[in-house]
Amino acid sequence: MSDAAAQEQDIGAITPEAIRDAVNAQRGMVERLFETLAAGSQGHPGIMRDTYGAGENFGHEVMVEAASRSGLDVTTDAAANTYATWRGTDADAPTILMGSHLDSVPHGGNFDGAAGVIAGLATIAALRALGLRPQRDVTVMGVRAEESVWFQVSYIGSRSALGTLPDGALEATRIDTRRSLAQHMRECGGDPDALRRGERALDPQRIRAFLEVHIEQAPSLFEAGHPIAVCTGIPGNVRYPDARIVGRHDHVGTPRRFRRDAAMAGMELAHALDEIWAEHEAKGIQIAVTFGRFHTNVELHGMTTVPGEFQFSLDMRAYDEAILAGIETRMHEAIRRIEAQRRVTFELGQRASAAVGLVDPAIRAALTAGAERLAISSIPLGSPASHDSAAFAAAGVPVAMLFVRNEHGSHNPKEAMEIDDFMDAAAVMALWVAENA
Repeated sequence: MSDAAAQEQDIGAITPEAIRDAVNAQRGMVERLFETLAAGSQGHPGIMRDTYGAGENFGHEVMVEAASRSGLDVTTDAAANTYATWRGTDADAPTILMGSHLDSVPHGGNFDGAAGVIAGLATIAALRALGLRPQRDVTVMGVRAEESVWFQVSYIGSRSALGTLPDGALEATRIDTRRSLAQHMRECGGDPDALRRGERALDPQRIRAFLEVHIEQAPSLFEAGHPIAVCTGIPGNVRYPDARIVGRHDHVGTPRRFRRDAAMAGMELAHALDEIWAEHEAKGIQIAVTFGRFHTNVELHGMTTVPGEFQFSLDMRAYDEAILAGIETRMHEAIRRIEAQRRVTFELGQRASAAVGLVDPAIRAALTAGAERLAISSIPLGSPASHDSAAFAAAGVPVAMLFVRNEHGSHNPKEAMEIDDFMDAAAVMALWVAENA
């Protein structure tokens, strides 16, 4: 009997309930890893695992220690992503990848990103404990630099690994240090010169699937009363990280007809985009528009000065590329109108974007069925946020995501996740991996 046939026989003899029990047996390891991550990356308040900095490095050190202790093969790539691999019997079979990022936003929560890495480690530990031997490699990936707030570039780690990092990204500067991504990457053990040469660690054709467990980022599951959800899609986005409006500084008593008020122009753009959002929502089309920064020039503003400069960042996202393009077109139309009426100039600066992440329908269906077989309540849910899975999907890799209930949203110190809910998500993923590895 071949190794593959023996593997199929072994998997067939193991029930879904046995897989769930084996995952639940990893609860102690799971709790220790979350506690260790939190203790070593405090942000006062919240968590601070800064991208390509001490905090993110600590997260990867925790992953390496846990993987090495479990006997997995640990490697890194030119972007300093971390891989922990359970070797299969067929080195030529495409790899199953599980994972997520280990960085956080400033003063964020402990579960955003890290849950995906720990779920992968728990899955491998559970299946090994059952005596399974995979045909293909099964790898947990600790992804670098998913949180775009630090360098204002999306999916740095995953796109570096896939060879799809945008031109000029390595010259982007971190918001606090003002030093380049290339400098930070090199200090963390990466090789930005290799990325400039076009080298990549991952060939999409050699990846069977990328699976990501993540806390939900709006309390939809908490509201609906379900522990997990199966992702239906990941929004694409268009971003303008450093936009500004230039008008003219004037005395506070200047009549309206003489003013070139940059702040009022910013308000008018925000109102126009909010109206566009409301139109789409009324039609049942999910989009989101966010002005993350929205302020006058702190060095020149004052109570008795008409603002001659206004600065903002803008993120627009949707689940359909055509809809996203349409929103951006209408934004430019609104800007031209506001410029003419208020005699100001918009300088949008560098544009960044990320493609819509399409979830593989077969894997999504299998995860949904797996939850039913495990008697775990789940619902379908579109992601409100961007995730590394979208970068893999854009590269042609089949992707799927599972969301874990979270009462307080994410990117804040109050992120909430019950370990019972997390173990449910890990069990659903482990069942799929067992039957496809």
